[in-house]
Amino acid sequence: MEPLLDLTIATFGPFYEDSFRSIVGDAIMANQHGTWREDYREMWVGLHDPQNNKHVVVVEDGDTLLGFAAWQTNPGKRSGEIDIIAVAADQRRHHVGRALCTHALDAMKHAGVEVVSIGTGGDRFHDAARAFYDSLGMTALPLVRYYMAL
Repeated sequence: MEPLLDLTIATFGPFYEDSFRSIVGDAIMANQHGTWREDYREMWVGLHDPQNNKHVVVVEDGDTLLGFAAWQTNPGKRSGEIDIIAVAADQRRHHVGRALCTHALDAMKHAGVEVVSIGTGGDRFHDAARAFYDSLGMTALPLVRYYMAL
């Protein structure tokens, strides 16, 4: 669990501390994601629960964690969602993310899923993620979320 949490924090820490904070300011950062590290710890508790259609796959090289992906399916709607994917910084652009997504997509297809989604940000931090999802043949739906500190 700790290596997975460490990779999650290393991957998404720059988003929260640099990108998100610089866009919305300290007050909104504190309100919306002030406990982001603890939030990820809580997320990991129920992330892998195959009896409830939640799955995690990891890629390792010996004892070194290279990356992970988590997804869930909704059999009644024949849909699925990749909840989170992270690849160690020194392994990016070495096809680890593609292998993780391919595995998750194949598993979902095998489970009868017909439509898959994944969410990401529209900020510069997420540029590489958007390009990667485009390369997988996914279709982006632009969304906008507004924040204001009162």
